[in-house]
Order: sequence, then structure tokens, then C-alpha cells
Amino acid sequence: MNRSLLVACAILLLGAPGALAQGEPTAQERAACRSDAMKFCASFVGKPPQMNACLRDNKAKLSDGCRKVVEARGG
Repeated sequence: MNRSLLVACAILLLGAPGALAQGEPTAQERAACRSDAMKFCASFVGKPPQMNACLRDNKAKLSDGCRKVVEARGG
């Protein structure tokens, strides 16, 4: 599977339970976090719970756009 697609899939569950309650992230939300996910959490591609935790753990380092997505999705 294409690595970008894996990152996008991993980001689908940002914030785990909160994200599921809000539905899938939009294409804009996925795009906002794609580079941050690869920069800080590449070892968790294909592992949504670990990717979500990694993005939350690195929230202070994320781009403004991705940080807003993480926060909006419960992180």
C-alpha cells in the first residue's frame, strides 16, 4: 500500500473515540497532518492507535493546521 495512503488512513482515527464520534476527517484535515505524521510519527504508519498517540504526544511540535485538527478531534 502507498505510504501516503497509509498515513491518511492512520489519521482517520485521530483522537480515537472522539474522532469516531465526529466521523472521518476531511481531506483538508488529512492534508494538514500528512507532513507532520511523516516527520514525527513515521514509525507508526499503519498503526492508527499508535499514530494518534504519537500526534497527540507531539502536539506542541505540530504545524498550526495539524495541531488544530488534533485538538478538534479530542487530542
